[in-house]
Amino acid sequence: METYAGISLLLLMVLFFAVDSSEVSTTKSSRILYDCDQCHRTKERDNSITRNRHNPDEKGIDIIATYSDASGLIRLARLKMRDLSDSWIWENPTNEYQKSSQELMESFQTDSTLEDNPKLSTDEHYPEGSKVEIPRFSSMTPMKIKRKVMRQERRKARAAELTQEDKETDNHIVSAAIERTEGFDTTVKGKYSIWRREYENPNSDSTLKLMRDQIIMAKAYTNIAKSKNKTVLYESLVKHSRDSQQAIGEANSDTELHLGALDQAKAMGHVLSIAKDQLYDCLLVGRKLRAMLQSTEGRVNIQKKRSAFLIQLAAKTVPRPLHCLPLQLAADYYLQGYHKKGNIDKEKIEDPSLYHYAIFSDNVLATSVVVNSTVQNAKEPERHVFHIVTDKLNFAAMRMWFLINPPSKATVEVQNIDDFKWLNSSYCSVLRQLESARIKEYYFKANHPSSLSVGSDNLKYRNPKYLSMLNHLRFYLPEVYPKLNRILFLDDDIVVQRDLTPLWSIDLKGMVNGAVETCKESFHRFDKYLNFSNPLISNNFSPEACGWAFGMNIFDLKEWKKRNITGIYHGWQDMNEDRTLWKLGTLPPGLITFYNLTYPLDRGWHVLGLGYDPALNLTEIENAAVIHYNGNYKPWLNLAVSKYKSYWSRYVMFDNPYLRVCNLSK
Repeated sequence: METYAGISLLLLMVLFFAVDSSEVSTTKSSRILYDCDQCHRTKERDNSITRNRHNPDEKGIDIIATYSDASGLIRLARLKMRDLSDSWIWENPTNEYQKSSQELMESFQTDSTLEDNPKLSTDEHYPEGSKVEIPRFSSMTPMKIKRKVMRQERRKARAAELTQEDKETDNHIVSAAIERTEGFDTTVKGKYSIWRREYENPNSDSTLKLMRDQIIMAKAYTNIAKSKNKTVLYESLVKHSRDSQQAIGEANSDTELHLGALDQAKAMGHVLSIAKDQLYDCLLVGRKLRAMLQSTEGRVNIQKKRSAFLIQLAAKTVPRPLHCLPLQLAADYYLQGYHKKGNIDKEKIEDPSLYHYAIFSDNVLATSVVVNSTVQNAKEPERHVFHIVTDKLNFAAMRMWFLINPPSKATVEVQNIDDFKWLNSSYCSVLRQLESARIKEYYFKANHPSSLSVGSDNLKYRNPKYLSMLNHLRFYLPEVYPKLNRILFLDDDIVVQRDLTPLWSIDLKGMVNGAVETCKESFHRFDKYLNFSNPLISNNFSPEACGWAFGMNIFDLKEWKKRNITGIYHGWQDMNEDRTLWKLGTLPPGLITFYNLTYPLDRGWHVLGLGYDPALNLTEIENAAVIHYNGNYKPWLNLAVSKYKSYWSRYVMFDNPYLRVCNLSK
């Protein structure tokens, strides 16, 4: 019976595989061939004799055979053991059927794999654990079995991947920092080789970054070591942190590091590895790093305020050479008798057919650059007239400069603002406010809160230029130049690069002010400058209205008088005495005064930002008619953006004896 059961099992397996193929190869020497029912009947007698000779005890066993006929249908045939052909030879029939069954399955798996991928070796099998248990009477084809195996493999691989990701997420933040600081651990060959490739790159600063990260981790471990009374480790971390800081020094790249920096980084990596073994706790280190981050953010904010204060201070301060220049000029103005010389031709100064410029400044060198650049780029310099207004302190120096350095063929008039007797506190709102106790307290109160405790915006508007009437004189142009029809207003921090005479022929369409708009998307619109929480502002102006720039403006003085622009300015200044509508300055009241009265000029006439933005388009700068150093980084200061300074310095007469005496050079 055991023999019968074994053979039956084997034949059932043959039945299973015969669905797709009429040939099945065993792993032994036997090969079963079922060609057709006729084949068996033809060899019936010979098979019976042979079978009886080899296995006489098995001659009565019933066998069910399966085969495919010519039409592809599966046929069954029942026959006796004695009727089998000579190809059926059984070795050790008592125990071999179990092995035969298993070997037959393995043979199928190997054959099916090779059939789909002929590149695989015949020795390759499915991995252990990936085999699919096949029911005895399963109807699954070999391809379905293979797909099931592959699905199980994918599930296991995905499960392993998710498990690994979960483990990595747990310690991601702290582990990443520690792994970087341990880049020099010689036991971690891979990390060291990666670092070495970066180190050998001359443009890399990986060593510097690594050492800085090491110092951060050392600080975290130092605090933990101290709290756990790990005295030796604490002292070692402090020492190596100090040594690493000294090795870094003022370096900003690997090439600037000291020669021993590499060895120090290795030593620090070793100490951090010890600290990790003794002190590392994910939650504790994470909390310590967060505390360090918060502390660092606080220090950064303090440094930002301090930096803003120092920049504002540097912008307000007059460098020694610029202070020297007006002193030398003023002394010679009186010593050499230039103060006795009369005024220039008054007819040109009041001729409305000429091109007139208004420049209000107390900076002699800056004003000279504006005049020189304008004249050098003018097609008809003899038709250009410059009206310069300065204060009493700088009047002698300004006049002396243009008397001894007159621009080619152009006319220059220098005036003292104190000579404008009509400009007094009874007429001018700003003068009246500047003389008030409230404004004096704001600017000069001894116990005023520290400048470092306020924002950079507040510091900006405490600049002394906002106290000077030279800054507000632009709102009184018809009073200063009553016989002119048009005038081009220029700031003293601009440079002219093209002939500006076409500006006088532009049709302003009934507007008073011609200016370049500065709004881009949401930037530099009215809500940036005015307080729209105040009904006086919100009811009269649109927060989305486009801003424009002072610095190069063509004004129609006839239209100015007709619309009483100065009266509008006075009215709004009176309403802003408590500074609730806008902060101090001239642009906010300018936007209000010329609201709906400004004609937008082409942007090529006026490019701004050279005094604060180092990322401007150089092509736009070079093609602009006027470039403007608005901001704190003025071209005559050490704060200036170096790549923009040449546009200004090319118009400075460095060979002038006064400049040489005052050590003004490129």
